[in-house]
Amino acid sequence: MKRLNSTEWLARSSARHPWITLLVWVAVLGGSFFATATYLDLSDDSDVTAASESNTADELLSERFRTEGTPLPEGIPINEAGDFGNQEFVIVEAEAGATAPLDTVVATLVEDLRANPRIAIVQSHLDGIPDFITEDGQTALVSVTGDGIETVEVIDAVEGANTGFRITTIGNDSVNEEFETLAEETLLRGELLGVSLALVVLLLVFGAAVAAGLPILLAIVSIVVAVGATAIVGQFFDLSTFVVNIITMIGLAVGIDYSLFIVQRYREERDNGLEKIDAIAVAGGTASRAVLFSGLAVVIALSGMFIIPDTTFNSFGAGAILVVIAAVAAALTLLPAILSLIGRGVNWLTLPVIGRRRSPEVEGGMWYRITAVVTRRPLFTAGITSLVLIGVASWYLTINLGSNGISSLPDDSPGRHAFEVLNAEFTNSPNEAEIVVDAPNIEDPRVIEAIGALEDLLADDESFGTPVFRPSTTGDLGLIEVPMKGDFSSSESRDALDRLRSDYVPASFAGLAEVYVTGDAAQDVDYVRVIGDYTPLVFTYVLGFSFLLLLVTFRSVVVPLKAVAMNLLSVGAAYGLIVLVFQQGVGAGLFGFRQTEVIEPWLPLFLFTILFGLSMDYHVFLLSRIKERYDETHDNHHAVAFGLRSTGALITGAALIMVAVFGGFAAGDLLMFQQMGFGLAVAVILDATVIRSILVPASMELLGDKNWYFPSWLEWLPEIHIEGRPQPRLTPAPAAIGGPEPATTAAEQ
Repeated sequence: MKRLNSTEWLARSSARHPWITLLVWVAVLGGSFFATATYLDLSDDSDVTAASESNTADELLSERFRTEGTPLPEGIPINEAGDFGNQEFVIVEAEAGATAPLDTVVATLVEDLRANPRIAIVQSHLDGIPDFITEDGQTALVSVTGDGIETVEVIDAVEGANTGFRITTIGNDSVNEEFETLAEETLLRGELLGVSLALVVLLLVFGAAVAAGLPILLAIVSIVVAVGATAIVGQFFDLSTFVVNIITMIGLAVGIDYSLFIVQRYREERDNGLEKIDAIAVAGGTASRAVLFSGLAVVIALSGMFIIPDTTFNSFGAGAILVVIAAVAAALTLLPAILSLIGRGVNWLTLPVIGRRRSPEVEGGMWYRITAVVTRRPLFTAGITSLVLIGVASWYLTINLGSNGISSLPDDSPGRHAFEVLNAEFTNSPNEAEIVVDAPNIEDPRVIEAIGALEDLLADDESFGTPVFRPSTTGDLGLIEVPMKGDFSSSESRDALDRLRSDYVPASFAGLAEVYVTGDAAQDVDYVRVIGDYTPLVFTYVLGFSFLLLLVTFRSVVVPLKAVAMNLLSVGAAYGLIVLVFQQGVGAGLFGFRQTEVIEPWLPLFLFTILFGLSMDYHVFLLSRIKERYDETHDNHHAVAFGLRSTGALITGAALIMVAVFGGFAAGDLLMFQQMGFGLAVAVILDATVIRSILVPASMELLGDKNWYFPSWLEWLPEIHIEGRPQPRLTPAPAAIGGPEPATTAAEQ
């Protein structure tokens, strides 16, 4: 079957018509900037569409309780979104040196808040609510309810007029705003740190400033194009605000990686004596083709996110896939055009010492020695390495999944401080359980008696505050709102929710009505359950299709089986290290992380899809060089040594770049980004070093020619080569490691 040469044709065409190619990309960039500025509209909401108790409760409230224009007894209007309005708790604390009485400050604050037309209700201890001020009279609580509350300006005004008072606020609006601010800071820090460290690594890998700058340029182009495409996609689907973070992170990683491999192959071919266009074409037919198939492997893995019925996961998948597609397109067309324009200029500003390059045909160097050690005792090295990785991965069995809430904010966070004061000094809480009672007649005496029995049980439980019952205007639905102590993600809240759902509700109603519990804690518990239900489907999909892609690509049954197993080892080890560092606290202080009770529920599946895709990059790049040499020499031992020698530095450099990018995100203050960045970074470095430099050569040495076993009954599969055309060798192949030296011809001297 004729070999596919589309990437070689693209590279040659782009190189022969560089200005046309550049103009096309300038137009694409212009369109991307316009789309981003005009259409980018992201949402803070995360919608889980799978059936769950909390979802059922929320749907009932939206359909039959929270209807627009239906006032509640307290007069709180329901807004267009079907909410009762947002509630904020303002904490006013008198500190040493206060220049005015606490009551005066609270009165001024209440007056200013009530002057805001979007605020419906403001309550304080001045309204005769004794629970809204502490016994020592030094801390007061102000409850604010309305739609689109803007308390920050009011608080700033009061703080400016009265020194000696600390005024903080806690509620969904203020917490979301703080999380968004921290996310933006983390994104900026991650970009700056990632790009800076990536440039250093690229300088070490290439030894020339111009060659090092090209991958970063291509990564930035990919990110801009992907954000513009996301803006268009967002017109049809709700996308999370965090999608830009994901695009930036993945775009820097794969955009740099893909360009790195192509630029290095181009320089290698120029060093071998090829003219500019021919060198670009050869790089296009080999490295670019590997980029295309590794990008396809990444897209397959990322598409597993669409299986999960959650808008945040779907957003992550869409953004990551778009930036991978943009990176592949830029690497296959824009990069050849730039290389054509600069030619030998790719080696401009070569650095002394580190700018010296060793040909992969020349034996020796660090990777030669590593391969020699590994392949000398392959069974021992593979066995020990596998046991260590499995031992680390076993810590995943103790993982405790759950969302990190307000308590995960930094120690100096105003929202966290307000939450801690509210939790310690007052019975009110932003963490509420919403108990929905669905009955034909909510005023039925038996139903009223059951509601009373439930309220009595809640009153006897210290984890709950005072419940409030509200009937719907239609008389067939009731809502019991009850504050819960602690953060919604804490073990205290989860235990209280379990008692409510498993004990209190069944004991009170006994079949009189359908009762559902929702609220932040309930939604978090149900979300973890949904993720657990869909995890086997995602694993099956990603592993299955990745196996098929590698099967067709390398025409081997053994290679894809080993790839799947090794990728699972690196992902599993990353899972175990996340649990050890964040949940167990081992080394958390060393890295500047905070220990936490829970690991984000979306993180394991997110890491699996991202890491499985990215690790396939390395596997494809390494195996394509091994297969290329194996097709030329049919010497498995030598092919493995050559593949590792020619890609070892590149793969390690690419991994260090990804570690730099992911580490930049882990350096932020948001705990979920710390967990995500750390998990991605350790998995990539394990995959690029332990897996690729030890397990891959050791296993290939053990199996020998069996690595390329392909049963005859599969010969009907399409023959797709990504490793380039085998070239006739005029001289004997260099000796395999440990083998005799070949004779040297005059031409080689």
